[in-house]
Amino acid sequence: MHNENSVKDAVKRRLKKYGAWYTMPHQAGYSARGVPDIIACYHGKFIAIECKYGKNKPTSLQTRQLENIDRAGGIGMVINETNIDDVEKLLKRLT
Repeated sequence: MHNENSVKDAVKRRLKKYGAWYTMPHQAGYSARGVPDIIACYHGKFIAIECKYGKNKPTSLQTRQLENIDRAGGIGMVINETNIDDVEKLLKRLT
């Protein structure tokens, strides 16, 4: 993997492999700020994934959104090229 888009593509491949529903919200001024890159649902569980690459870290707003998702009963994750396998581990656990 060599950039954030390749991390997103790897996440999407894993979600497709397990048959999870997912979307990538379009940030066009009408959606909430800090919404994670990928929103998914698998076996009734709401999953929000913020994708990063290299030394990039989530902004404080992105972190707050992920925390709000966790508090609401969903699963918020930050995925980069070093922990991409965590997506598949989660999906296996939810199966």
